[in-house]
Order: sequence, then structure tokens, then C-alpha cells
Amino acid sequence: MSNKKELTLLVLAAGMGSRYGGIKQIDGFGPSGETIMDYSLFDAIRAGFTKVVFIVREEIKDTVKEMFLPRLEGKVKVEFVIQALDTNVPKEYQNPERTKPWGTAHAVLVAKDVIHEPFAVINADDFYGRNAFKSVADFFQGDTKGAHAMVGYTLKNVLSDNGSVSRGCGEQDAQGYLKSVVERTTIVKENGKIIAKEKDGDIVMDPNTPTSMNFWGFHETIFPMIEKFFLEFLKEKSKEPKAEFFIPIIGNEMIRQGLGKVKILGGGDIWFGVTYKEDKDEVSGKIKELVSKGEYPDNLWKK
Repeated sequence: MSNKKELTLLVLAAGMGSRYGGIKQIDGFGPSGETIMDYSLFDAIRAGFTKVVFIVREEIKDTVKEMFLPRLEGKVKVEFVIQALDTNVPKEYQNPERTKPWGTAHAVLVAKDVIHEPFAVINADDFYGRNAFKSVADFFQGDTKGAHAMVGYTLKNVLSDNGSVSRGCGEQDAQGYLKSVVERTTIVKENGKIIAKEKDGDIVMDPNTPTSMNFWGFHETIFPMIEKFFLEFLKEKSKEPKAEFFIPIIGNEMIRQGLGKVKILGGGDIWFGVTYKEDKDEVSGKIKELVSKGEYPDNLWKK
């Protein structure tokens, strides 16, 4: 009998895809029409994850169910959770001017009733690579000393040639633990440099900055903490219709308040994603290349 811990993969698939111009979570990129999400699910299963929780919008729930339930049947347990504007938001903080939910950390919070084991969090529309899933799975199977985890990616490797991107730029201490993450919402390549466009002026970024691509690992004990941080966030930001509660806020507040630590893990050696429609051909080409190298079968779920 296996002594391995149960592990859940939490997939954030409720995004609006405003810059992409469509529902990129369910768009086909692989040689047999696979979504980017399919590759993450495939990698998670072979790394030892035993359950998948999809965070979705009500409008796409049925479509996501129809696509992924047959593929995952008999391989992992599956749950679907709706992220809506008012999910887990106290009445006094609900803002009628909002057009989308409260961000990635809010998406994690809405899964609190269905996750009772260590879990990893990923974006549905990012390709993270096999080693990232193995890295988080191995971390939780070992003695984590109570720490949570973030897979670190190198900033210069996670940009788009087709426009600005938002990235959580990290700083680590000598032991490899996270000191802080700063969310830079407009990072561009300009004249051979990486520039963060900020209200107070441009900042030239170090190309080797460890970066959060929203691949985090948390113990299930994180949920009361997220709830606490979310209420603090709402007290300050609820009247701002575009304010977002990002996952790095959890890491930052946990560290700042001395409530926990986050280990920066390796395994972030490959990443690509789709922000703009123009990214699609490039991403499809990269997947084709990995398939031709034998990293993935040409049909992931072939019976």
C-alpha cells in the first residue's frame, strides 16, 4: 500500500481572456486539438496528483465538464467550483460596478470547501512543463517543515513578443525562501531591455529575476489565512471596481505578518502562454516540438 500523500491540482480556468479575444482555456493548441490545460493535467497525473479542482465561470462550466470529464475518468477525482462576483464576498463589500471576480487569490479561496490536502495552483492557459509538477509533488511528499512553495521562473524566459504582460517578480533570501513578490502589471521588451511600466516611471528589470507564473503549492491550512487576508483587502479596496486580490498578496502578507514561509522551487525550466491571439501559432509550434522530441504523445488521451 502506498504511503504517498494525496495531492490536488487547482486549475484557475475562470479568466475572461479579454486580450486574447476568446476563451483561451478551451482553445486547441496540440496536434490532436489538445488545450494547454490538457498538458498540465497530463503532467500532474504522471507526477502523482490524485485530484483536480477546476475553478470556472458559470457560463463555461458545462463546456469544461464535457471536454475534461471523459479524459480524466478513472485517472483522478474531479471537482468543479464556480467563481462569481459575489462568491465568498460579504454583502457589505460587494461592488455593483465590478464586471469580473476578485482575482487569482479569490479563485483559490472559493475552493476551500473541496480541498482537504496539499495542493498546487496553476493557470489554465499557461504551459508549465513536466518538471514543475514533479518539483511541487516531490516537495509535498517530503518534509516541507510547514513551508508552502512557489515554482520560480526566470523573468527573461516568460515574456511575450506581442505586447505587455503582468508578472509577479520575486526576491529570495540566502536559504531560497521568498522575501516578497511585486506584481508588475505592465512589463515589456524595449530596446534590448526588460521594462516595467509603473505610475511613477519606468523600471529596468533584472532579466534573471525569479518570477511567479502562478504555480504555487499550499498546505490546506492556508485557507483561513487567505480568508483573513481577503477581508483585510476588501476593507481597503472593495470600492475600487478593478482591484484584484492576487496570489502573491497571500505570499507577501504571510511573510510580512510572520505567519509562514514560501520555498522557491526549481523545475521552472520551460514556460509559455497565450496572452494575445498572435501567441497561438508560436505556442502550437512549441508544443509540436516537444511532441516530436518524445516529451508527450501526439494524442494525450488516446484510449
